Amino acid sequence: FADTVFGGKDVKVDHTLIPTAVFSQPEIGTVGLTEEQARQDFKAVDIYKSSFRPMKHTLSGRNERTLMKLVVDGETDRVLGCHIIGPDAGEMAQLLGISVRLGATKADFDATMAVHPTAAEELVTMRDKWQAPG
Repeated sequence: FADTVFGGKDVKVDHTLIPTAVFSQPEIGTVGLTEEQARQDFKAVDIYKSSFRPMKHTLSGRNERTLMKLVVDGETDRVLGCHIIGPDAGEMAQLLGISVRLGATKADFDATMAVHPTAAEELVTMRDKWQAPG
């Protein structure tokens, strides 16, 4: 935007994988496709979910929880989207935007060493595919 408007350069921007955040309470961070969008465009979609109480809330006694969801192409293992509700979700979405844009796979996430104790470590420790009830 700045290069086009202020620099006089006609820059074409790819709007498909822009990380976004809503700085609400709780905070929301997202990048890539939703589960619904992925199921429309891909034959097989795997979902990984986690809902947990961050360690910092365990010590403080707060009951606030964090929800994370990875949307993965079931055929190629490529991460198509990531969605987070909880503290620092926007910060995590910004960094996840790089991984998703570069075509990281679920195996890439799994092979990444987690920083402990952080909420973000859950993104690289989710191993079980989520199955819809029913």
